[in-house]
Amino acid sequence: MSATKTAVPRHNPKVTTALRRFAISISVLNIFGYTVLGFEQPWTWPFIALATGYSVEIVLEILGARSEGRAPRFLGGGPKGVMEFLFPAHITALAVNMLSYVNDLVWVMVFGVIVAVGTKWVLRAPVKGRMRHFMNPSNFGIAVILLLFPWASIAPPYHFTEYLDGGFDWLVPAIIISLGTMLNAKLTERMWLILAWVGGFALQAVIRGLLFDTSIPAGLAMMTGVAFVLFTNYMITDPGTTPSSKWGQIAFGGGVAALYGVLTAMSIAYGLFFATALVCAIRGAFLWTADVVSKKRAEEALALAAVTQSIAQADAALADAAACACPEGACACPVPATAETETPACACPEGACACPAPAASEAQTKKMPVAA
Repeated sequence: MSATKTAVPRHNPKVTTALRRFAISISVLNIFGYTVLGFEQPWTWPFIALATGYSVEIVLEILGARSEGRAPRFLGGGPKGVMEFLFPAHITALAVNMLSYVNDLVWVMVFGVIVAVGTKWVLRAPVKGRMRHFMNPSNFGIAVILLLFPWASIAPPYHFTEYLDGGFDWLVPAIIISLGTMLNAKLTERMWLILAWVGGFALQAVIRGLLFDTSIPAGLAMMTGVAFVLFTNYMITDPGTTPSSKWGQIAFGGGVAALYGVLTAMSIAYGLFFATALVCAIRGAFLWTADVVSKKRAEEALALAAVTQSIAQADAALADAAACACPEGACACPVPATAETETPACACPEGACACPAPAASEAQTKKMPVAA
């Protein structure tokens, strides 16, 4: 029986720190949301969402570990290792419950959490030799809910500031922006993505206003809402499903903004979630295409190297044969003469090997003197 492979770390320390702070931030927001801000879902739903997310994550990890012949990643690190393993499921479950509104049908929310956590094991692509999920989990779970249940919606705008007034309704987005900016600047390193997304969003609002005579101030005003700020700092910047390079981040953020503008111009609601899902899908297709092209090029390089080696070996064999060739019309070169033998009638060139006798010179060869 083969030994089980040791579980590899799921994230590097920097990403783990980012996930920890994301988890703490969304937990604190939920606590304040249900006690101060005015979240409208039942207070038991976050716990149901967490139980669902944890269960799905652990079960799928056990199945994945068995199929890959390794130990589950939540083992070996004690309680801290289990907690760090569950950070992504914690964030995903609370986000799906917090940002979606499904009336009193808790099973729809549970379905969204299952889809969100499960998609990490289904929608995957090769990245630097490893299979990684490319679809933003919580965004995809919410998008699926909105597609399959047309009566469902996202959390209403007043959801986060319903019980605040006197200027405090501005304090919530200000805090989210401050904490989110520090988190993304120091840990996720996704500031280029944020700048491209925010700049692209403002640009598409202006373009829609010029082309379709929509209200430009109204399009820009959306950027001041808590939902937009949360989406900008805590969803679109997911380090596991966004590019790391500068230009990759700019393309991703600008692409989401552009697709949002197109969807909104087509009168499609909830464009933020659908645009993000579409860009993630495009990125996944690009990763698969790049992997196929890379493997094909590697195979072509190996084939070319094999052909080059064969040609080199053939050239070397021809060179060896040419080195032992007698001059055209020469008689057979005998073994070089020694002091005890007579000088041969036909001497080989200096350093040449013994040359075979030409067929036409057989008679001449018989007349050659032979040493006694």
